[in-house]
Amino acid sequence: MRIIGGKFKGKLIQFLRVGKTRPLKDSVRENIFNILMHSNKLNIRIEGSDILDLYSGIGSFGIECISRGANKVTFIEQEKSAYKILEKNLENLKVLQDSKAINNKIENVINRFKDKFSIFFLDPPFVDSEFIENLKMIKINKIFNKRHLVIIHREKKSKDNFKEILQPILIKEYGRSKIIFGVFI
Repeated sequence: MRIIGGKFKGKLIQFLRVGKTRPLKDSVRENIFNILMHSNKLNIRIEGSDILDLYSGIGSFGIECISRGANKVTFIEQEKSAYKILEKNLENLKVLQDSKAINNKIENVINRFKDKFSIFFLDPPFVDSEFIENLKMIKINKIFNKRHLVIIHREKKSKDNFKEILQPILIKEYGRSKIIFGVFI
């Protein structure tokens, strides 16, 4: 797995060969970043943003953001083996000062945040619907900046209900994946 753009372009990051997490494919990640960089429907920039990467796995999305100039990325990953690789990736790229990694369930830490974030990335397991409760917690705790963006990676067939939480701005499909870009209502 490689970094697609920015100062770490072409650098390899470690990933789980087997485990409970599903790495975000390079092609899907590349499409997400192309949309972030070039879509006139989204009013957000990666450069200088504080980002919350939920269900972060090995950290490919958040590391890509750091590579492209994010101010700071906070990673939350519950699965221990993925978290260990995430820590190694952050250490190997020498970006510990630009990041914070938390090994815990999202619902155990989301209420503790005092900082606000501009970009939220959620990549829960495809069978998981609990992530909607995490979205609600983010909204209730108001840990988002006025100008913000929520990006969710789901299976194309998923029928998630975001009413009263999120207003979708753009939805893209790539193979089995569906990427939802939205803002809190």
